[in-house]
Amino acid sequence: MMQPAGLKNILGDQVPGGLDLVRLIRDGLPIDAIDHVMDGGWLSAVELDRIVLPRRTLSNRRKTGRLTAEQSDRLVRVVRLLALTAETFGDREKAARWLRRPTSALGGEPPLHLLDTDEGARAVENLLGRITHGIAA
Repeated sequence: MMQPAGLKNILGDQVPGGLDLVRLIRDGLPIDAIDHVMDGGWLSAVELDRIVLPRRTLSNRRKTGRLTAEQSDRLVRVVRLLALTAETFGDREKAARWLRRPTSALGGEPPLHLLDTDEGARAVENLLGRITHGIAA
């Protein structure tokens, strides 16, 4: 499981760990979390629209200032995998290229495209574990 430090690097310092993070997700992350991900260059607006939440929904959430629990959970899942990928490759640029390049180990899909579902995220996490342990895909 990704340590809170990896999440904090991407989402900002307001991210707690453990059960406090669960509570925050259930209450809904502040909309600033989305801004932090985009401002940090981790995801483009198009990618965010595709795997986290549509632009129209984001516009509506800006009015309330918070994401829903489901949206927060999806964002944390994606951010956890972004951080794990950067950690695995030891370089953010290499990680970004790998995430966006189709790979045969994932049925020809770019890993980033699979992060919109829990099962897809698990497949990416599994592959990253294999890469970390030298069991190349």
